Amino acid sequence: MKTCLITGATAGIGAASARAFVGAGWRVVGTGRRVERLQGLQEELGSAFLPLAVDMTDLDRLQELARLEGEWSRVDCLINNAGLAPPMADLQDSAWDPLKTVLDTNVTGLVALTRALLPKLIEARGAIINLSSVAGTYPYRGGAVYGATKAFVRQFSLMLRNDLAGTGVRVTSIEPGMAETEFTLVRNGGDQAASDALYAGLEPMTSEDLAETILWVASRPPHLNINTLELMPTRQSWAGFAMTRNA
Repeated sequence: MKTCLITGATAGIGAASARAFVGAGWRVVGTGRRVERLQGLQEELGSAFLPLAVDMTDLDRLQELARLEGEWSRVDCLINNAGLAPPMADLQDSAWDPLKTVLDTNVTGLVALTRALLPKLIEARGAIINLSSVAGTYPYRGGAVYGATKAFVRQFSLMLRNDLAGTGVRVTSIEPGMAETEFTLVRNGGDQAASDALYAGLEPMTSEDLAETILWVASRPPHLNINTLELMPTRQSWAGFAMTRNA
């Protein structure tokens, strides 16, 4: 039985991916900060799911994930899903602490965990699936730091493929557009009305849409690598250039 480690498994895409992979016959190690959510997933998914409380900014704790023993010691697939965004604001108006947390989680934690698990992934000739975003490709106002972290994830994925050439390890950057998850609710400080207003009438992607896509990528034949995969709902496309006129 193959084993997949999924970060940020307490909600949204991570939780949906845990369900999808267990349903497909995988073991899943699910990490996150909200212990009660992890326990709920374990009750739902049974012995095929191992919940581990992990904060992506705790680098020592991330190293411990490379030292799991027994049936959980193997890692066939790493899904770097955990991530967050600061409140929408121009950089000059943004507080530093939320930005640092985003950088520590989306960049430093992701790289540290990936590096720690590379020996196991190389041994298994496994797969690394990194969750980037269309925000890493298409700029918008108020998202400078978040978008930059996702651009990093995309380029890190491509460069890592070079480092791993000849090992059999596959690396993919998944780049979703608008998806209705808790992400926006958290970004808006728990403002449910603001989150609902954003998605109203748009038919955004769901966590299950993306979980099915991630499982599909992980299930490709070993000789096939999906480099990058960008997804949007049909009601989302690109905005025009921003213009500022003289007064």
